[in-house]
Amino acid sequence: MFARILYPTDFSDVSKKALAYIKQLKGAGTREVIVLHVIDEKQIEAVALYCRGSYSAFIDKMEQAARKEVAAIAKELRDSGFAVNSIVKTGIPLREILSIEEEEKATLIVIGSHGKTNLKEMLIGSVSEKATRRAKSPVLVIKR
Repeated sequence: MFARILYPTDFSDVSKKALAYIKQLKGAGTREVIVLHVIDEKQIEAVALYCRGSYSAFIDKMEQAARKEVAAIAKELRDSGFAVNSIVKTGIPLREILSIEEEEKATLIVIGSHGKTNLKEMLIGSVSEKATRRAKSPVLVIKR
């Protein structure tokens, strides 16, 4: 039923909590996990304004750090018996999640929700909330 899980992660605590739920889905027939981290291009632009040195060197450092984190998650999942596909992209998180969902033919998305209740989140919504409305496959949202 949920053979291919898309696991978008921002490496937060709630995202790590979602990983524990994925491991529990092994017994329900999950065979593969697509680990996705999206480096938010809007954050890059904001930070780059204040970055001393090369913009491309800054991006490279961010990508290297993300790849290292994703590799650790992939190893943990492989050790639990899953096949793993690791993806690090730069872009708009929601857009990339939906694109990878379609490209990889994910049967379930497991995503953490920070549960923020500030005005910004109420007006524009969170990535997890938007994913539940726009994804084609079911979405399991793990709350803080």
